[in-house]
Amino acid sequence: MRVVAGERKGMPLKAITGTTTRPTTDKVKESIFNIIGPFFDGGIVLDLFAGSGGLGIETLSRGADKAIFVEKDGRAFQTLQENIKKCRYEEVSESFKTDATRAVKGLLKRDIELDYLFLDPPYHKTEYYDLLYSLIEHGKVSDHAIIVCEHSTEVSLPTSYGSFLLKRQETYGSTIISVYKKDL
Repeated sequence: MRVVAGERKGMPLKAITGTTTRPTTDKVKESIFNIIGPFFDGGIVLDLFAGSGGLGIETLSRGADKAIFVEKDGRAFQTLQENIKKCRYEEVSESFKTDATRAVKGLLKRDIELDYLFLDPPYHKTEYYDLLYSLIEHGKVSDHAIIVCEHSTEVSLPTSYGSFLLKRQETYGSTIISVYKKDL
């Protein structure tokens, strides 16, 4: 695993050992950013189910202002912290070792507007995608936000989350990337 593009291009990232997480491959990560835009002019990213932090770190490298990482697995969280430090993103990152539901409840209490959201929950935990409704309903997602969901080919996500519409789906082996945006 590595940072694919931007100011930290080529920086190797530590991967998580074991089977408790499923890292996004460099090929899939590169495809995601080819879909949503290669570079960004600021914005806040939420990397829910962050694992080693590859997607959030990639977004920072490509120009996002700040990243919020959420990961409850202890080993994954430790790896995430090491990767943030290695990339020198401590000043522009917040990381929380907690369950995604609890993290979203915390975000609802903050004055924050998210611009990039990455959701990659365990494939058998499809109820976690419903956290998007809560963030959208409480005005925590900007109108120009991009939502990226990574899920199994066995999982069918809705065609919309509130006013965010499914704009594109790409399949990579047993993984589907679903991208949601608003029509503005």
